[in-house]
Amino acid sequence: MKKTRRVLSIFVLAMLNVSIMASLRNLPLVSEYGLSAVCYFLVVALLFLIPCALVSAELATGWPKTGGVYVWVREGLGDRWGFFAIWMQWVHNVAWYPVILSFVATTLAYVVDVDLVQNKFYVLAVILIGFWGMTLGNYLGIKTSSWFSAIGVIVGTIVPGILVIGLGALWLLKGNPSHMTYSAAALLPDLSSFQNVVFLSGLFLAFAGLEVSAAHAGDVEKPQKNYPRAILLAALITFFVFMLGALAIGTVIPKEKINLVSGLMQAFEIFFSSYSIGWILPIMGVLLIIGAIAEVNAWIVGPVKGLYATTMHGNLPPQFHKLNKHGVPTNLLIFQAIIVSISSCVFLFMPSLSSSFWILTALSAQTYLMMYVLMFIAAIRLRYKKPKVERTYRVPFGNTGMWIACVTGIIASTFAFAIAFIPPGQLDVGSLLFYESFLIVGVVLMSAIPLIIHHFRKSHWRIKG
Repeated sequence: MKKTRRVLSIFVLAMLNVSIMASLRNLPLVSEYGLSAVCYFLVVALLFLIPCALVSAELATGWPKTGGVYVWVREGLGDRWGFFAIWMQWVHNVAWYPVILSFVATTLAYVVDVDLVQNKFYVLAVILIGFWGMTLGNYLGIKTSSWFSAIGVIVGTIVPGILVIGLGALWLLKGNPSHMTYSAAALLPDLSSFQNVVFLSGLFLAFAGLEVSAAHAGDVEKPQKNYPRAILLAALITFFVFMLGALAIGTVIPKEKINLVSGLMQAFEIFFSSYSIGWILPIMGVLLIIGAIAEVNAWIVGPVKGLYATTMHGNLPPQFHKLNKHGVPTNLLIFQAIIVSISSCVFLFMPSLSSSFWILTALSAQTYLMMYVLMFIAAIRLRYKKPKVERTYRVPFGNTGMWIACVTGIIASTFAFAIAFIPPGQLDVGSLLFYESFLIVGVVLMSAIPLIIHHFRKSHWRIKG
C-alpha cells in the first residue's frame, strides 16, 4: 500500500524554521549595533540565509536519508569529508551549549539573587549542573522529553519576545528617553574598523540550522514555488523578532552597559520597574529559563544521533557504538558532556561574562561555518556528478543558479569565519594572546580530530545495518 505523503502548509514550515533560528539570547548581541543592525541583518539574510536555505532544500529532497549533511557531503566529496562535515555540525554545539546555559544562569540570578549575575563560579556551576542533568535525563530517549521542548519554545521564546517588543513600543509612545538614535544616518553601519563588524559572525550563527528543517522541503505542496516562500516568511518573522526586540533593549539600556548574557533581563527589569510591576520579573525569568532549557533539550540528542549515523561506514571507534534501550548513543552523550564541561571553563579566564559569551559564540560560529563551506562545495559537485538524481526541489536557474548560490554562501561564510578572529571593539577581551590562542587552538583541534579518526579507522568499526 502506497504511503500518503504528508503535506505541510507554507506557514507551518515557516514556523518550523523560526523555531530553529529565533533565540532571545541573541537580542543583546544585536542591540550592540543599534539601528545599523538592520543593514547587517539584510546582508546576512541575502548572502547566507537564502543560499543556505535553497541549497540545503535541494540536497534534502535529493538525498532524504537519515544523516543529513553527512550523506550530502559524503555523496559529493567522499566519506572523509562527509564525516568531517557532520563532526563540525555536532562539535559547534560544544561551544554553543555553555553560551545558552550562561543565559540561563544570569536569568536565574534575577529570580534568586541579582548579585550572582557577575559571579563566574556561579555561572559555571549552573552550566555544569544544567548540562549534565539534561544529558542524564536524555538517557530516557528523545520522545520522553519532546513535549517539554514544544511548550518551552512557546512560553520561553514567543511570549517574552512579543512582550519585550510591546514594552519597547509603549516606552517610546509615552515619550520616555531613548538611548538609541533613531535616524536615517543611524541605519548606516560603522565600517571604519573591522572591530566594529566582528559581531556579524554571531548573526551568521543566529541564522544557522536551516539544513535541519530542509528535510521537510519535499513535504510542501509545489515545493519549487512554496519552499522559498516559507523561507522568506520565516526570515521576515525572525528579522522582525530579532530587530524589534534588539531595538527595545537598546532603547532603555546605554550601548556601553548592555551585558551580552543578561541584557534581556536588564531591559525587563527597567521596563517593569518603570511601570511599577516589578513583581513580574521573577515570573519572566522562569519563562525565559524554561525556553532556554527547552532549546538545549531539543538539540542535545539530535546532533549526537547524526554523528552516530556515521558508524555504518566505520567512522567511530567501537566505544561510541553503545545504544541504550531507547536508541540513545550513551557514550557519545557522555563524551559530549565532558567536552562541554572543559570548554565552559573559559568563563573563569575571560575578564567578563560578556567576553566569555562572545568568545564561545565566535568559536561555535567558526566551526559551524566550516561545515557550510563543505555543504556548498558538495552541492555544486553533485549537480555534475549525479545530475540524474531526482530532486523534488531544485535551486532555480539551473547550474548557473547553483553556482551563484553556493559561491555567495562560501564567500560570506569564509568572511564571517575570518573576522571572528578579530576581538570586537565593543568588548574588553583581556589578553589578546589568550583570545587568539583559544580560537586558533579550538578550531585546529576540532578540525584535526575527525581527520585523525578517519585516517586511523579500522575495518571492524563498521556496524552492519
